[in-house]
Amino acid sequence: MNYSVITSKCKGPQYRADLCCSALKEFACPYADQLNDLTNDCASTMFSYINLYGKYPPGLFGYECREGKEGLDCMAHIDKAQNSTSSSAYMNRGIFSLFGLLSGLTAALVFLH
Repeated sequence: MNYSVITSKCKGPQYRADLCCSALKEFACPYADQLNDLTNDCASTMFSYINLYGKYPPGLFGYECREGKEGLDCMAHIDKAQNSTSSSAYMNRGIFSLFGLLSGLTAALVFLH
């Protein structure tokens, strides 16, 4: 995967939540179904690579990117994808339920550092 959509927009030392979270959504929302599937490790792998390539502080996305109890709203990104492709894979998921996952990863990262 090409993580530059995140690493080119989400830069420190002052990590702006609006830029970082919109970049995360732009990158991840097309894969919301796979990332929300708890039977695989796609989400944890994605966050590992995001942190590897971006060298972000622990918990950056977990603390900053919250849009409610259901997670990040991917409807705008899904609507764009539907307009540019006829794939039904984008039609199923409007909410990217990473809130719990982000919180869990944040806690894990804090304990690992």
